[in-house]
Amino acid sequence: MSATSAPEPPAILVVTGASGAGKSTLVRGLAALGLRGVGCYELDTMGIPSEAEIAARFGGGEGFQAWALDTWIERLARNDDRVAVAVLDGSVRPRAARDTLARHGIVRGAVVLVDCAYAERNARLRGSRGQPELATAQMDAWAAYLRGQADALDVPVLDTTATEPAVGVAALEGHVARLRDAG
Repeated sequence: MSATSAPEPPAILVVTGASGAGKSTLVRGLAALGLRGVGCYELDTMGIPSEAEIAARFGGGEGFQAWALDTWIERLARNDDRVAVAVLDGSVRPRAARDTLARHGIVRGAVVLVDCAYAERNARLRGSRGQPELATAQMDAWAAYLRGQADALDVPVLDTTATEPAVGVAALEGHVARLRDAG
């Protein structure tokens, strides 16, 4: 590759899960390892518009999610950071993640679901996360939907209910290594 040519797309790992399941904790833990050639990104850093703006611009949450995921995967596929593996943390549908990876020509792409028991997730949201407004029946339904989709699509699941974050980070590191080695 010459200095002026575009970099090849990286392998992309999409880490999904409901709020409070531990996905951001694991992705931040992975980033803290400082693995060479691995970039970690959070979908929410692009900013989340108000509910009214989401409804007006995107027709609802699902439309916003699709737009945000597409925007991120397009950016990561350009590989401006010249990483071997890009890890994206975002609460997105596993099927949408796979479809978006394929649409952008990502050959080495994968999705992992981070999940945990409802009681644990809600305790985290009410406690250490300080986001009790997210401990709702709607979030429980979203978590169940994600788990069902992961099961149907044979997406790997990292259950953080009774494990220390280091265990989940190590598992995530294994997924990154498999993607890197597949190249």
